[in-house]
Amino acid sequence: MADASTMKIFAVANQKGGVGKTTTTISLGAALAERGKRVLVVDLDPQGNATTGLGVDGRRFERSVYDVLLNDVPMVDIVEPTGFNNLFVAPATLDLAGVEQELTQVISRELRLKKAISSVEGEFDYIFIDCPPSLGLITINAFAAATDIMVPVQTEFYALEGLTQLQRIVDLVQKNLNPELKITKVILTMYDSRNTLSVDVAKEVKKHFENELCRTVVPRTVRLAEAPSFGQPITVFDPSSKGAKAYRALAEELING
Repeated sequence: MADASTMKIFAVANQKGGVGKTTTTISLGAALAERGKRVLVVDLDPQGNATTGLGVDGRRFERSVYDVLLNDVPMVDIVEPTGFNNLFVAPATLDLAGVEQELTQVISRELRLKKAISSVEGEFDYIFIDCPPSLGLITINAFAAATDIMVPVQTEFYALEGLTQLQRIVDLVQKNLNPELKITKVILTMYDSRNTLSVDVAKEVKKHFENELCRTVVPRTVRLAEAPSFGQPITVFDPSSKGAKAYRALAEELING
């Protein structure tokens, strides 16, 4: 049994697509689970990539994150085991695609996820919420429920573009819904040390997020890109790969604060 007071809830967010959000969510979750931590991945992306990336078929569920957001179903009722020890998923289904519109009619619509997560308090050490690549109502639900925000940043041109907008939404949520909320972890992804652009972007990100930037950088590797299509986190798919080592090192950073 985890301790409710130390449960960390990370919203993994960046409104730019393709920066490694889902890869980070499942790989880091799996690396922590390997260390004996109980981890829940909440899939808030209508594409359901975190669900399938953990080997779970999102089509076979009667209830999913959609029901949590719209029908007051407690999180505990939709949590599914994955095939990996200590690692669980709250699955996304395609219904989630229309949820933004449907939520606009709902009372206290920004707090639906927060309310649902209270049903699993003390059950997990870490909850990772995989946000969609946009800053709409779904992401605001994630921010209202989270204790921390984790931002994967791809080391490429325009990497910092959009982060100011993300910060603005964080400030709004902090003011109105979740006073403790902060970006606490920034992770450089798809890093290639032979590429001067990668190195320059890393320096630039460090300038803006000196205290939040994780020491471990995630390299650009083919194995990391392949793992989700096999329904396995990289730590299982290729345990000795560079990607697996990077996410294990990140897990250490999280555990050691």
